[in-house]
Amino acid sequence: MAHIISDDCIMCGACEGTCPVGAIAEGDGKYDVDVDSCIDCGACEDGCPVGAISAE
Repeated sequence: MAHIISDDCIMCGACEGTCPVGAIAEGDGKYDVDVDSCIDCGACEDGCPVGAISAE
């Protein structure tokens, strides 16, 4: 199960650097998780300062 980033994303980029497999990239108005690459480790969820990331 992959993690998802909600519309609460403030585009700070903190999550992108925490992903060990590079599954997070800047999207249109928020960062996006590549669900095919996500290993569901939760590192991004812990790194988000506004709690915009959760398990799908």
